[in-house]
Amino acid sequence: MPDFLIYNTLEHGKNPDAFKDNYHCHILCRSGEMRFTAVGKEFSAGPGDLVIWQMTTAIDKVRYSEAFDADFLMISNPFLNLYNPEQVWATKGYIYIKTHPVFHLEPNEWEVIEADFAQFRRRIYANDVLFHEDKVGRLFQLLLMDMWSVYSREMEKMDADETSARIFMRFLLLVQHNCKEQRELAWYADKLCVTPKYMSAICQGITGKPGSYWIEYYTVHEILLMLNNPDLTLTEIVDRMHFPAPPMLTRYLKRAIGQTPSEYRKGKI
Repeated sequence: MPDFLIYNTLEHGKNPDAFKDNYHCHILCRSGEMRFTAVGKEFSAGPGDLVIWQMTTAIDKVRYSEAFDADFLMISNPFLNLYNPEQVWATKGYIYIKTHPVFHLEPNEWEVIEADFAQFRRRIYANDVLFHEDKVGRLFQLLLMDMWSVYSREMEKMDADETSARIFMRFLLLVQHNCKEQRELAWYADKLCVTPKYMSAICQGITGKPGSYWIEYYTVHEILLMLNNPDLTLTEIVDRMHFPAPPMLTRYLKRAIGQTPSEYRKGKI
């Protein structure tokens, strides 16, 4: 699987949802409309919008209008980690994008991001072999910094120093890998050698949301991924998510997204 790809919906006859499970997708909308849900909330995007789907976000119910025209750039997770140029802004961007996957670009911002996409297209399809991946990586760093500039209007409201950013990112990684079994903030604080109160203060300072929010966010993500698999029964999902009994999982999901597992599955049919 290549680490980076770029397509246009009309020119190549491809849509970004076909790649969302293996790549972080960056979608530059030119005309038409797209709709999707992310962890129970519906979003729409149209001309002038930049959409970012992170691999850790459950993207579902994707629909496109007729002749939807968009460029979309796909980046693998290892490639993103390798070429991430700055930790604090990466943390701020990661959090802001997760809760705001659609952002409307002002005309001057559109020019900058569109130029970045054009450079990607030229470089990815270039015939040069020497330093090819590294050249694309440098372009990706430029795109990230340009995107952070675009998002800075809101992101600057967050408060994160280098130490807090590193702890928070480690916290998110722990949650991603352990939320099927561990859903208490104290467990994660212990693993990071900090107090639950300090961990909560870091989460609140960086994202404006408590640590419990992010534990629930990733737990719901895992539950929805399993519910999207029709071969899994509710009992099997309960076992995999380490809930004591089906009613507890049902109450958990109902509180989180306003739907029971059966209601969510009916909505997908």
